[in-house]
Amino acid sequence: MRSAMQWQRIQTIINLVIELFMKTFDFGIVGLGVMGHNLLLNMADQKFAVAGLDLDKDKVNWLEHEANPGHIIKATTVAEEFVSLMKKPRAIMLLVPAGKPVDSAIQSLLPYLDKGDILIDGGNTYFTDTDRRFEQLSAKGIHFFGMGISGGEKGARFGPSMMPGGDKQAYERLRPIFEAIAAKAGADPCVEYLGNGSAGNYVKMVHNGIEYGIMQLISEIYDLMKRGYDLDDDTIQKIFEDWNSTELQSFLIEITGQILKKTDQDGIRLVNIISDWAKSKGTGKWTSQNAMDLQVPVPTIDAAVTMRDMSKNKPERIQAASKLVWNTEHDSFDLPVTIELLKGALYFSTLITYAQGLALLGKASIEYNYDLKLETVTKIWRGGCIIRAAALEDFRAAFAKNPQLKNILLDAEIAQKINNNQRDIRETVQFAVQKGIPVAALMNALAYFDAYRSENLPTNLIQAQRDYFGAHTYERIDAPGIFHTNWNE
Repeated sequence: MRSAMQWQRIQTIINLVIELFMKTFDFGIVGLGVMGHNLLLNMADQKFAVAGLDLDKDKVNWLEHEANPGHIIKATTVAEEFVSLMKKPRAIMLLVPAGKPVDSAIQSLLPYLDKGDILIDGGNTYFTDTDRRFEQLSAKGIHFFGMGISGGEKGARFGPSMMPGGDKQAYERLRPIFEAIAAKAGADPCVEYLGNGSAGNYVKMVHNGIEYGIMQLISEIYDLMKRGYDLDDDTIQKIFEDWNSTELQSFLIEITGQILKKTDQDGIRLVNIISDWAKSKGTGKWTSQNAMDLQVPVPTIDAAVTMRDMSKNKPERIQAASKLVWNTEHDSFDLPVTIELLKGALYFSTLITYAQGLALLGKASIEYNYDLKLETVTKIWRGGCIIRAAALEDFRAAFAKNPQLKNILLDAEIAQKINNNQRDIRETVQFAVQKGIPVAALMNALAYFDAYRSENLPTNLIQAQRDYFGAHTYERIDAPGIFHTNWNE
C-alpha cells in the first residue's frame, strides 16, 4: 500500500507532466531577481502553474530549486521556449530595470506573441514610457499594462499591493491571479483595476512620492528627539514602538521601531553607524516634477526630495558645521507632554502628505484621462504596500462618501483630525527653529495647510510685480477683464 504522501508526490508529478505537455501555464515572469522570483513562488502557492525567463542560468536554477513539491514551476533562459509554455491569451509580466531593459525584453518576446496576448510591466517605470509602449503594442493587437507593485521582497512572496492600469477587458484574464496573490485588508484583496493607459504606473509613482514624504517626516521627528530633546536610544525606540498602536499605526512606523532596536555585533545601535548620505532611485523626483507640470502643490514631497539631495553634500556640510554656527541653551521639558506633541505633529504632517499626493492623483486623472477612483486607490493601499497605514481607511471612507472630493482636507472628519493637531505641529516647528534643527518636511506640511486654508494669499503683489516689469497683465476683484497698468506714470 502506498502512503498518502507517496500518492501526493505521484499526483504532483502527473500534474507537472500534464502542464508541460499541454502548454497551459497560467502566468509567466521575465526577470527572476528577488521580486520576480518571489512573485512566482507566491503564485505557485496559490495553485497556479507558472514559468520564468531569465538570461542568468543561476537565477533559473534558483527558482526551480526553491519550488515546493506541490508547485508547478518551470524556468528557462530561452524566450521562445518560455512563450510556448503559456496558455492563450498569454499573460507575461516584465520585472526588469526601467528604461531600455524593458524595451529590450519586449522586443525579445514579440516574435513569439500573438494578438490578444498581455504584457505587464511590473517595474517602477515612468508613466510616459508606459503610454508609448501601450500605443505601440496596441497597434500590434497586444494588450499592455503598467502595474505598480509595492511591498518589497516579503510583500512579493506573501502578498503585495498591486496597481494595474491598461485595457479593462483584458484585466479579467489577470484578475483571478492577482487577487489570489495580493495582500488582504480584511477580506479585500489589495489589487484592483485602476484606470486607462499608464494609470497603474502613475499611481505607483505618487505612492512613492508620498513614501518619500513620510520617511522624511519620521526622520525629522527622530532628529528632534535625538538632537533637540537629547533622548536616549532606548527611549526613542520605545516611543516609535508604542506609536504603532495609536492613530499613527503604519508600516513605516512599525519598521522604524524595529530598526532603532537593531544592534551590530559590537552591541552598538546599527542606525547610529549608518551613513547619512541617502540614496534614491528617482521616483520621488518624478512625482515633484510632474506635480509642477500639472501645477499641483506637493511641498512636503518636494522637501523630502530636496533633503535627500542635501544629504549628498556631506563634504560641504562638514565644513559648514564649523562655520555656520547657532548655539542654544538646553531646555527643560516634560517628557510625556513632549511625546504627545511630537506624535500630534507627525500625525498632522502625515495626513497632509497623503492629501498632497491624492490631490495630484485627482488632477492627473483628469489631465491624462485615467478615470481614477480615489476610493479604489486608498482601498488597495491599506495592505501590502510601503505606505499602508490606519489613516487610509479614513480616506477610503471619505472618498466613498464623496467621490468628487477635490482634497481630502475638505472632508469634515479629516479636517477635524487635522485641526485637533494644529497646536502640536506649530509648537514642534517653533522648537525646531529655535534649536536650529532642519525640519523641511514638517515646515512645508504646515505651510501647505496654512496656504490651503487662506482665503487670500499675497500673490496679488506678485501679479502687480509681473505686470510692472513684463506687462503680463492682471485681473481685478472689483471688475471683470484683463488689465495692465503703466506703473511708472
